Amino acid sequence: MSVTAARGFEASGVAVGLKSTGKRDVAVVVNRGPRSAAAAVFTSNRAKANPIMWSQQVIADGVAAAVVLNSGGANCFTGSFGFQTTHQTAERAAQLLGVSAGDIIVCSTGLIGTGDEVFRAKVLDGVEQGIAQLSPDGGEAASEAIMTTDSRAKRAVRTQDGWTVGGMAKGAGMLAPGLATMLVVITTDADLTAAELDVALRQATRVSFDRLDSDGCMSTNDQVTLLASGASGVRPELAAFTGVVTEVCLDLAEQLQGDAEGASHDIAIEVIGAASESDAVEVGRSVARNNLFKAAIFGNDPNWGRVLAAIGTTAAAFDPYDVDVSFNGVRVCTAGGPDRPREDVDLTPRATRILIDLKSGADAATILTNDLTHDYVHENSAYSS
Repeated sequence: MSVTAARGFEASGVAVGLKSTGKRDVAVVVNRGPRSAAAAVFTSNRAKANPIMWSQQVIADGVAAAVVLNSGGANCFTGSFGFQTTHQTAERAAQLLGVSAGDIIVCSTGLIGTGDEVFRAKVLDGVEQGIAQLSPDGGEAASEAIMTTDSRAKRAVRTQDGWTVGGMAKGAGMLAPGLATMLVVITTDADLTAAELDVALRQATRVSFDRLDSDGCMSTNDQVTLLASGASGVRPELAAFTGVVTEVCLDLAEQLQGDAEGASHDIAIEVIGAASESDAVEVGRSVARNNLFKAAIFGNDPNWGRVLAAIGTTAAAFDPYDVDVSFNGVRVCTAGGPDRPREDVDLTPRATRILIDLKSGADAATILTNDLTHDYVHENSAYSS
């Protein structure tokens, strides 16, 4: 049920022709209360889509009644027409729901730089149909409606001590950090304030979505939204709530990693022995964004030299000649030199784990990425057509 697993929420997913496939392409998620607290994080890309600029204004007061999402068009770099389209989307939803347009978050995903009167009309039609079809069982349809190049919907639910957190996500390409790296809606029936939601969401995204670096490309439309209805009547401790939200975010992040465009390996780069957490993240990300390393994994080649070359470009504290590197449990490099033969490493499984020991401290971090494949290049070279 994803976003409707938590009490107080209704959702829907409808098809209005934004996608040439005829599949669902507009989703609506509504918070029926009694609380309407909300928090969100957004792409840090300076090139922001119209829905991002609108939603940043909406979330400023920590109140949101609904989220309207469309796939089949990013509504980015579409000028004043595009911002008016976003505004009209919120106004139409607000009118039908009996709330303020300033409490409607809008999200869009799809091709950048396209949008016309037909697009606008279809989105507004989707708002009307979506609100007419709202249901406590509509979470699955909503999660399908936000898909673009995704091959499957992403959903996650956790329940604890009488309250629930549910979420849905989309994303298969342009997955790189910036607080949020895709479109995600998370709901909870816990009774928490907007300020508390903001703390929990930022802590959760920092160690989940912010560490998913599939292809190093940051989107213009990324946002993660957390809504609280308070319908359970339960007020959990913030630490416990943050832990559950983090679990949901990690679950969704791993689903996104597993559906990355064209990937044949899901790579977890674990960095240990770092002088600081930021050092561990920097080192892990340097490997995740190294195309030579990613191409080697695609070829099932445990080329540890490319790992050392990548981490040597960072400012992290370590001695390059005192680093250990393991591929899928086999240490192929120790103290900056050869260890076990490459032939001992099996890289044929999709799940791939790289362990890097910097031997410089006690901190650690894991970055999630994928290999670089022929299919990824083909899919992204043909995306617009």
